[in-house]
This record gives sequence, structure tokens and C-alpha cells, in this order.
Amino acid sequence: MALNARTAILGVAVLLGAPLAALAQPYPSKPIKFITASTGSPQDVIGRIFAQKITESSGHAVVVESRAGAGALISIQAAAKSPADGYTVLVSSTAFAVTPYLYKDTGYDSERDLIPVALLATAPNILVTSPTSGIRTLRNAVERARATKDLNYGSPGYGTTPQMSAEYLFKILAKVPVTHVPYKGIPATMQATMANEVALSATALPPAVPLIKSDRLVGLAVTSKKRSPAVPNVPTIGEAGFTDFEDESWVGAWVPAGTPAPVIEKIRSELSAAARAEDVRAKLANVGFETSDISQEAFAAMVKKEMQKWERVVRETGTKIE
Repeated sequence: MALNARTAILGVAVLLGAPLAALAQPYPSKPIKFITASTGSPQDVIGRIFAQKITESSGHAVVVESRAGAGALISIQAAAKSPADGYTVLVSSTAFAVTPYLYKDTGYDSERDLIPVALLATAPNILVTSPTSGIRTLRNAVERARATKDLNYGSPGYGTTPQMSAEYLFKILAKVPVTHVPYKGIPATMQATMANEVALSATALPPAVPLIKSDRLVGLAVTSKKRSPAVPNVPTIGEAGFTDFEDESWVGAWVPAGTPAPVIEKIRSELSAAARAEDVRAKLANVGFETSDISQEAFAAMVKKEMQKWERVVRETGTKIE
């Protein structure tokens, strides 16, 4: 009996020790997964740049998993429901601050289920038109909308931040009638704009930069406070007389709530080092983004402020997705 008792105790100890041993493993001991939205979205592009850099510089494998669907909702849900072990990082965009107000039930709580870790990059949205549209400035577009009452504009989809920025600009600030034409993603929006299917479009800046530089699109205005170095000849909406609203697209990183603080600090350290790297800064600049390396606390405060802003925009424009 004594031998059996000792064997039983030893077996229990081994069983109890297994998870302790797993916890004692150095982090990271397996690939880290960045969850992003659809392939080609700003968060996916930025996520891949950072994932590649961290893999190269640290030797820790970082893989990117694109979760397309419902804007950014599917990707956020997937991250929120993932284990809080540091091996899942959500890389999302301004959509993170908008999504909770667009849907009746998102299936997650943005403040309770996810922890903001780092702001990675920022870029304005932009209004663009075809060189043959006859529109050359944002004021031209507003005047045409007022005169014809049938100006249509395209966007990457209903409820995206470019769409809501345009909706707020035209209907709330300029007080002119416009009709929204949603497309399935940025590439389709750009093609439709170049083909004059719509008078103009609202989009994230990065995909529009090469098309503007090659004269296939005309930039009307960026939505940021200052002009973008990527398209320095394109004025801001403030310069066009609309000073009451600014909108910068941003991309950041979150982890599931409950992730250990030392692990969060490790993730933040790797992201911060990548953001300071010259090659990363150059790659981001090439697609119209600027890196950012504010503190975790500052990023959390920024997300809270952005959510308050977009709650107001969603309410005033009446934007909802059932």
C-alpha cells in the first residue's frame, strides 16, 4: 500500500507539474500569429511588414493569418476568443474603433476582451477621382453635388472608415446630397473610379499613392490635419474649408485580455524595435504610412478617444449594419 500510495502521489505530482513546466518554457517557444483582416487591407499590409521584420531580427517566427469578412469584425472576434498566452496578436485598424457601433451584436467587448499594446502606423484617408471626371478639387465635388443633387461616390464598403468620412464630410459638414456606391474592397473601388463609374471615391491612402503618382487618379484631399509626404501636392480637407473633422487611418496591435504582463512587454518591445528600423520606415513610407512608437498608455488613450469620435459619426450619419 505504501508503495502504491507513493506511486499515486508521484503520478499526481507529474500531472500537476506538466502545466507548470509548460509555463516555465521561455517565451516565445513557438510561432506567434498576427491576425489581420482581408488580404491587402491596411492592417494586413502593415502586419506583414512587421511580422517579416520581427522574424528576421529576433529569430522568432511570426506568421500572418488573414481573417476576411464583415470588414474587420471576423478578425477581431477571432483574436478576442483566442488563448491569452501571447501567441495571438490582433493587428487591426481604425475599424477597431468603429465596429462596436456598426453592429447590434459584435460577439465581443472591445474594452473587456482585448488589451491595446502598440500603435504601429498612421496614414490619412483620401478622396480621389478620375483624371477625366472634370473634378479637380474637393470644392468642385461639393459644388457639383449641390448643383446636380446626384453625385455618387465609391468606397471599399459600407461602414468602412473611408465611407463614413466621406458621408460625414458631404452630408454633415458640406450639407450636400450624395449617393454612396459600395464596392468589395479597395482594388474594385479604384478600378471603378478610374472607369468613371463613380464621380469620386474615398479610400485609404496607401493603395491610392501609386495610382496618383502614375496619373491614373487625381487626389482631391487627404483627411489628416497635415498633408501627407507620400502625396505632398494633395491638400487637406481643412485647406478646402472643412476644419471640423479629421480622420487618420491607423494600425495597432492588441492581445487577448489575460495575457501576462511580461509577455505583453516582450511583444511591445519587438514591435517597437521594428517600428524604429529604417527599412520598416521606408517600406511604410512607400505605401503612404508613417511609423509610430507612442507608449502603450498613450495608445490606449488614443483608442478610447477614437471610439468616442466614431460613435458620434455613426450616430450622426445613421450608419448601421444589421
